[in-house]
Amino acid sequence: MTTYKAPLRDMQFVMQDLLNFEKHYQALPACDEVNQELIDAILSEASKFAEEIIAPLNAVGDEAGCKMSEDGEVTTPPGFKEAYQQYVDGGWPSLDQPSRYGGQDLPMSIGLTVREMNGTANWAWAMYPGLSHGAMETIDKHGSEAHKAMFMEPLVSGRWTGTMCLTEAHCGTDLGLLKCKAEQAADGTYRITGSKLFVSSGEHDLAENIVHIVLARMPDSPPGTKGISLFIVPKFIPDEDGSIGERNKLSCGALEHKMGIHGNSTCLLNFDGATGYLVGEANKGLNYMFTFMNFARIGTGLQGLAHSELAFQNSLAYSRDRLQMRSLTGPKNPGGPADPIIVHPDVRRMLLTQKAFAEGGRALLYFASTQGDILTLSDDPKARAFA
Repeated sequence: MTTYKAPLRDMQFVMQDLLNFEKHYQALPACDEVNQELIDAILSEASKFAEEIIAPLNAVGDEAGCKMSEDGEVTTPPGFKEAYQQYVDGGWPSLDQPSRYGGQDLPMSIGLTVREMNGTANWAWAMYPGLSHGAMETIDKHGSEAHKAMFMEPLVSGRWTGTMCLTEAHCGTDLGLLKCKAEQAADGTYRITGSKLFVSSGEHDLAENIVHIVLARMPDSPPGTKGISLFIVPKFIPDEDGSIGERNKLSCGALEHKMGIHGNSTCLLNFDGATGYLVGEANKGLNYMFTFMNFARIGTGLQGLAHSELAFQNSLAYSRDRLQMRSLTGPKNPGGPADPIIVHPDVRRMLLTQKAFAEGGRALLYFASTQGDILTLSDDPKARAFA
């Protein structure tokens, strides 16, 4: 069974010695009170959650997987729902979100360190709250004030989660071919009809509501990518007071089975005239969706770091336990039948290669996150342009 121990010393080396996070925050007016003591406290508490709560669920999630009922309801693996509620109760989803939506106003770079630990401990579980950040970014940057009032606070708190709905059966990367339709209703909302594939966290039992960010095409829109619009399509339509309203006309048609993340519900979603809310201007949906997609690209880089770190940690543990032959410089385990394989030069070379990938990936991602901080929080136009 895989094990995980948050590499706090390695993380702090990048944050303190390589990139000097504390000095970086002092240069940002919104973060000038963020100091090393606060950073260390966040890392310590987040590491406990990752190591003690979600890491033990990693194997459980992959073995049990998600289950779909005949009516399209999806149940996550044992322990996932309880862990998610603990995460929400701890205020973790709101860590790096704006206070105007109930967030804690901490910078993106702090949030990334928490997401690293979550993702390394249990990537399938971490995808549920992780994708919500992309939905929040998209609505905050491109949604109307009404959209923000309706969706942002529940997403920031973690009571609701978010997804990205792009791919269709006949089009993956070539989104100009998408056929999902959006027709305007008398009340100004839209009716979304079509199917989307490979929707991560598309249906589950962790949150009260799921907010889908969906690309669709209006009648008479230009062909190709110039005719794509963006819509917010919630699983449940919120009432005027923000409470959960009627079930929207969308459902999970099937679960995909992705290697290594059976604990995450990768869904085929069917939209059968579902109510959707147009984001921004018509036919500019792909431009808006790049806000979500760019966040997801950072997440993909984070996934590489997470798997590199977890692979290294478990390779290291195995190399200390597995006995095979004797060291070239004489026995290192004279009381046993052979030496642990970590004494062999080529095994050490492979371990160091793994660690180099993990450390290099962490340094690159942390640097990128500081540039994200500058882009969103700096009051210096030149610094923002450079970032």
